[in-house]
Amino acid sequence: MLKWTATFLIIAIVAAIFGFTGIAAGAASIAKVIFFIFIVFWLIAIVLGATAFKKR
Repeated sequence: MLKWTATFLIIAIVAAIFGFTGIAAGAASIAKVIFFIFIVFWLIAIVLGATAFKKR
């Protein structure tokens, strides 16, 4: 998931350099959404790892 975020971020930077502001804004917003989805999944994994999968 972070690979996709990095890809869209690179696309946004290259598009911004060449002046394609619409494409840059779209790619940046997609990268932001994917990054926040990754953060949510990561937090869920941390919480489940600390509670549900704890050996008794």
